[in-house]
Amino acid sequence: MKCALIIPAWEPEEIFPTKTAASQVNYWQPLGTLSVAASLQKAGHEVDFFNGSFLSHAEILDAVKTCAPGFIGLYSTTFGWPKAKKTAQDLKNILPDVFITVGGPYPIALQEQCLEDCKWVDAVVCGEGEITAVAMVDNLADGKSLYGIKGIAFREGIKIIKNQPQPLISELDSLPFPARELLGEADSYIPAPATYKRKPVAVVMTSRGCNRKCIYCFQIDKSRKSGIRYRSVDNVMAEIELCLHQGYREIKFIDETIAEDYDRAMQLAGEIKARGLDFTWFASACVNQVDKPLLKAFKDAGCWAILMGAESGVQKNLNTLRKGIALSQIRKAVHDAQQVGIKVFTPFLFGIPGETFAEGLQTIEFACELNPDVANFHCLTPFPGTELYENLAKYGTVVDDLAEYTYQGAAFIPQTMTRDEIMTLRRIAFKKFYSRPRFLVRRIAGISSLNDLHVAVTGLKSLFWLWAGEGVLKRKVNCR
Repeated sequence: MKCALIIPAWEPEEIFPTKTAASQVNYWQPLGTLSVAASLQKAGHEVDFFNGSFLSHAEILDAVKTCAPGFIGLYSTTFGWPKAKKTAQDLKNILPDVFITVGGPYPIALQEQCLEDCKWVDAVVCGEGEITAVAMVDNLADGKSLYGIKGIAFREGIKIIKNQPQPLISELDSLPFPARELLGEADSYIPAPATYKRKPVAVVMTSRGCNRKCIYCFQIDKSRKSGIRYRSVDNVMAEIELCLHQGYREIKFIDETIAEDYDRAMQLAGEIKARGLDFTWFASACVNQVDKPLLKAFKDAGCWAILMGAESGVQKNLNTLRKGIALSQIRKAVHDAQQVGIKVFTPFLFGIPGETFAEGLQTIEFACELNPDVANFHCLTPFPGTELYENLAKYGTVVDDLAEYTYQGAAFIPQTMTRDEIMTLRRIAFKKFYSRPRFLVRRIAGISSLNDLHVAVTGLKSLFWLWAGEGVLKRKVNCR
């Protein structure tokens, strides 16, 4: 069957503040969609991919009309759900008989509610999509019912039927590698300017799941009974070598934490080094799971940067988030990484349940004391399916506008703070952290390439706008 997988159209200014978007905008390879595409291709189906990061809504409609698929899969985040609904409606008007399903974090969290909310959607994928999508398309191609296909909710006349859940995929090595050939121009898919060294950048996931229970983190496995499911190191290396053969020069590992299994992380770094592969890489790790020997092994294998979730400079608030870490562990991990020559990125959150404005200011002081190479200051966001979302009455209030469900918008307001205070803290944090002479001297001294110069220039422009006015963190909405 001919299939079309679609990410609805969006623009950077809908997520990032207009005046600072140049230093924040990023276009990630949509790994989940590409993995589903690869599974459909392996099953013998034809797949087209249309990415609204680079196509307007009208261009997507025209392209889909031309290819005339029998099956359409729409990807949706919480922020993107209104766009997914509009896309589904307009596609049904063009191709009345096409079967439309939705997947992604928002549909997985709300499942049949999405069918109730959007009459133009025929089915929802309620979990990991690779096995489920193939089963759906196989049955549709053969004219068979969708009854019994695990992992979906679907519409039959006026009824909505929810089938049994699809078990999480335990043998990740059995999946084909993501269909990156569908991406088109690889150089278009780049992270934010300061978060890569070389282009093109490939995104790779060596494991799935997380066994931590942070209140703001969405996981399909809510109970965490399945823990983390790992790919073999050999399988990961095969994908890395394929990426390098395809021309990629940097890898961004997007595991929740690459170091949960310490020995495996050391083995992966050792294998990369032993094969003498020419690429740089970036990963994420929890501060209580790394030490200097592991970080040194990462550095020796080509790792140039690591993201470590700091989140708050107040221990009480870390405990509320269920981070399971201490401020002393954050300090040590950042210090150890910088000691071995790895740049450190640390995100922080404002609007934590029970957090006060004064505690937010303490977090800003902690960020400056910590002195990572890059710090980001986000709003705590209650994405559907998280502990925070499911207990909003306990923690605070939430806005109704899904456009605010990004790390840039204050969708959640704790009982101890106002929305204006959260946004004020973000503005103070960016200004104070990035205006420090210590930071500016390090940034200028670190310029050694055209990319470094580009990062410095865009950063300075953003800093100018941060000092220029109160409304600098405002975003546009409904751009196209």
